[in-house]
Amino acid sequence: MNIENKKRVLPKDGFEGLKENFSSDALSGFLVFLLALPLSLGIAKASEFPAIYGLITALIGGVIVSFFAGSKLTIKGPAAGLIVIVAGSVTELGQGNAELGWHLALGAVVVAGAFQVLFGALKLGRLSDFFPLSAVHGMLAAIGIIILSKQIHILVGVNPMTHEGKSMVEPLELIGLLGKTLPNFFLHREVAIIGLVSLAIVFGWPMLKINFLKKVPAPLVVLLVSIPLGMAFGLKNTADFKPLLTFDKGFFDILGIKASFEGVSQTGTFIKFVVMFALVGSLEALLTVKAIDMMDPYKRKSNYNKDLMAVGLGNVIAGLLGGLPMISEVARSSANVNNGAKTRWANFFHGVFILLFLIFAVSFSNLIPMTALAAMLIGVGYKLAHPKEFRHMFKIGKDQLSIFTITILVTLATDLLLGIAAGIILKLIIHLTRGVSFGQLFKVNSSIQENSISAEGPLLFSNFLGIKKHISDFPLNSHLIFNVSNCKIIDHSVIESLHHLKDDFKNEGGHFEIHGLEKFKSLTDHPHSVHKNQH
Repeated sequence: MNIENKKRVLPKDGFEGLKENFSSDALSGFLVFLLALPLSLGIAKASEFPAIYGLITALIGGVIVSFFAGSKLTIKGPAAGLIVIVAGSVTELGQGNAELGWHLALGAVVVAGAFQVLFGALKLGRLSDFFPLSAVHGMLAAIGIIILSKQIHILVGVNPMTHEGKSMVEPLELIGLLGKTLPNFFLHREVAIIGLVSLAIVFGWPMLKINFLKKVPAPLVVLLVSIPLGMAFGLKNTADFKPLLTFDKGFFDILGIKASFEGVSQTGTFIKFVVMFALVGSLEALLTVKAIDMMDPYKRKSNYNKDLMAVGLGNVIAGLLGGLPMISEVARSSANVNNGAKTRWANFFHGVFILLFLIFAVSFSNLIPMTALAAMLIGVGYKLAHPKEFRHMFKIGKDQLSIFTITILVTLATDLLLGIAAGIILKLIIHLTRGVSFGQLFKVNSSIQENSISAEGPLLFSNFLGIKKHISDFPLNSHLIFNVSNCKIIDHSVIESLHHLKDDFKNEGGHFEIHGLEKFKSLTDHPHSVHKNQH
């Protein structure tokens, strides 16, 4: 079936969709479960949460949130992109007491989830467009670097916090401590061997030329290899380092309200983490939905506000029961599309398989070496901070590379909120140096006629929201002319957004025509770089 036919004959939704697409969605849900199982455990452990609660989040994201989601193919669950925030909340709110910190962090997750529901109800999903793409990519790259800086130590059996005698070690310190860890690579020989073998699988498995083997998720292969190795080496928990996950309770023993709201007494710290959970979590979730919409072979358009409300509801429930904050997770969602999923039921089935594992096989998790989970997370961190991200920003322009870099550096030195704020401020300063007045940063003049919209002045990430709202008032199957002849400059984020709008209209049988762009010159050879009017 070609794409044009797929657009006309969409998979049914609801219970009719369950009957129509049962086999494809159930199979994809199972394959995603195999990927989500080890990643959810690893993300929870890296976030300073009891590992089993990563599975609780995935369970809620699948079995409950799938019924309310505004997107058809995204998988909801714990995200590596929130590891840094979650771990920081446990440490800071608990003031070194991990058990207390976990309960207090859950209170912040619940409150943040309530705000996400409110964001969706107020139709604030479009606010994700306010954040410049270079700063968003910088934030994600910084998260990747932070994940790498901690998990490399764990990979070889070194706990940097124990080594330094601290309850928390900052990212820059973790990077500095690699100089002590790497010379002692085989201090815990068996742990290091399992870690290195697992790491080789994480990076080598996707390179295989055999297609049917590539369909098996690399994290699952890591478990199949690392667990027998751990048993062969006789790994046991030790006082200075715990090479194995341990669960001493079954699924039904861990159910119950876990969240504590006593962290409100630490007003500034509590508010900071509520804002970061709500802001960063919402931003990552919305960006994932946009990315998966572009991958959807049926070119369906998600309801971002409805999806944000669904994720917020999931976070309220997950936080109350002890789970991590959830988002629409990009790696699992991409796998879902590639596995042939058709509807939201694939996410539901992934949650069902998580539930069955929790009921019948939790004790199996006691056999998983922590160093194997560290290897998986190193793979995730490397993808977030891949060198190609730096090359990509350089090709778009040195200005975008500078915003990308300053976001990374400030995030590593302080936190995510200040990091992305630094990226936004730098981009605004760059626009001011290009002759944009302060008033134009946040407002652009526009006029609307029957089937056209005209803009006048600079088109920037910070003032494009109003224009985009006008564009969204037109049905995607219509013919809309967008005139930019009288604009002075169009920044990178807006140029990319315009390209996506052209695709959105085309996919629905409409036409989005940009007039006047021929007057502009791109500052680099990259089509998404800043464009300046030459007339």
